[in-house]
Amino acid sequence: MRRAERLLQLIQILRRHRRPVTGEVIAGELEVSLRTVYRDIAALIADRVPIRGEAGIGYVLGEGFDLPPLMFTPDELEAVMLGLRWVARRGDQDLSRAAQDTVAKIGSVLPEKLRPFLFDAALLVPPHFRLVEDRVNVALLRSAIREGRKVKLGYRTEEGRETERMIWPFAVAYFDAQRLIVAWCELRQAFRSFRTDRMITMAVQDERYPARRKALLKQWQEESKKAGDMPQVDVFA
Repeated sequence: MRRAERLLQLIQILRRHRRPVTGEVIAGELEVSLRTVYRDIAALIADRVPIRGEAGIGYVLGEGFDLPPLMFTPDELEAVMLGLRWVARRGDQDLSRAAQDTVAKIGSVLPEKLRPFLFDAALLVPPHFRLVEDRVNVALLRSAIREGRKVKLGYRTEEGRETERMIWPFAVAYFDAQRLIVAWCELRQAFRSFRTDRMITMAVQDERYPARRKALLKQWQEESKKAGDMPQVDVFA
């Protein structure tokens, strides 16, 4: 790896982490000595890259600095294309269209020599013939999540029992053949997961739920970790 590429990769490592990254971690990823890492960091600081920290504690990249958004490596372009192809195959209609539009936007501004790594990427996502169809507009559910709005659901359980719930949706879990809305259920006063293909009706409410989405997500993740598994689907106890 040339020094210029190594310096860019070092910055990328810092961008990827929210907490201080030790020199040992950086050296391990770049496959260089710790001394080289310290020398590279000193060079970047001298070039006014806002890196804060010190040896033995770690380093963070300060705000106000960014790289040009399309300085992709071939591996990064293949990762982007694989992800977008998966979304185009598995996402709801609006999300699938957005994935295709994103590919077109990236391709239109990429340097000519990098375009084959995007458009001719050899990483494929095969079609899934068991992909279930949703009876509601999942794009509206994603919008409700972004805006923190309550959603009223008509839902059919695996046993065929119908129920109505007022939920606080805060995440969508995409599985290979189906999607789950992860939410706080007002009726059960607990976290529940709802399959979008079992939703009979769905109405986004004007009322916003009182909790912050990130706080709900964190609490759900903590409870899932303690339980040692993801919350069960269709748990109506």
